[in-house]
Amino acid sequence: MTSATAVERSGKERSASGRAGRSGRAGRPGRPLDHGAWFLVLPALIPILVLSVGPLLYGVALAFTDAQSGRTEPTEWIGTLNFQDLLHDTLFWDSFGIGLLWAVGVTVPQFALALGLALLLNQNLRFRWLARALAIIPWAMPEVVVGIMWRLVYNADAGILNETVRDLGLGEGRDWLTGLATALPAVIVVGIWAGMPQTTVALLAGLQNTPRELHEAAALDGAGAWRRFRTVTWPALRPVALAITALNLIWNFNSFALVYVLTSGGPGGRTRLPMLFAYEEAFRYGQFGYAAAMGCVMVAVIAVLLSLQLVGRLRQGEDGR
Repeated sequence: MTSATAVERSGKERSASGRAGRSGRAGRPGRPLDHGAWFLVLPALIPILVLSVGPLLYGVALAFTDAQSGRTEPTEWIGTLNFQDLLHDTLFWDSFGIGLLWAVGVTVPQFALALGLALLLNQNLRFRWLARALAIIPWAMPEVVVGIMWRLVYNADAGILNETVRDLGLGEGRDWLTGLATALPAVIVVGIWAGMPQTTVALLAGLQNTPRELHEAAALDGAGAWRRFRTVTWPALRPVALAITALNLIWNFNSFALVYVLTSGGPGGRTRLPMLFAYEEAFRYGQFGYAAAMGCVMVAVIAVLLSLQLVGRLRQGEDGR
């Protein structure tokens, strides 16, 4: 009996030591594993450093210089002089206000329309697959193509919009993109149309992740469509809605190509977004340092928006726990 106990005890000790050895080898990171991990990360890290972080740091440094195009004298360090000039540049702050108005004016209706379309496409409709495919067509089109197409729609002489207005007897039409009162609303309509598909896709994905059992249970309890949306659909959809809204605000505030093709910032600067203003300062007037300072201000605004969105997500996660 004693020998059997000793054999059993020695077997347990060998088993425990074997497990400890295996766990020690698995838990202790080795240099080959670290080198291999860095080797796998480098192909994705190098383009980010070269194409994103590098130009960003160069632009920040350029904002503190008097860099200009065609200048024969060496570029000099001028400190915060460009930022001081920005504080008193009413044209820049006007464009900044137009950018905020554009971003909010596009994002809010875009979300409302995309939510309605996502709810519709989530129903069991005939040819739903075709409707979903047609809904993402504007998203698949380049912004330059979208701008050219809508310029034809808004054309004062032969545009389909003015032709429809004349056929309905509502007047002779107008030049939508060059009118001081109509240029910005007309461009906002194009922004809503072009950006709505990506919001629709994100919301539709969130709707499909909502368990149908919850809707069925609410319906059995006598809840109507609005109450089911308020108590079941929206709580499940809220994280996706907050994330896509924050991203849309950032994307729309940084818009350039669409508005540039439609109006080039006109008429009279009524559609001159901050990115357009910085582009003109850099490549039309050659003020690279001043334009870089504008870019730094816009990066700071975007960083604030991202921070607010991140704080909101963290608070939401804590509330969920």
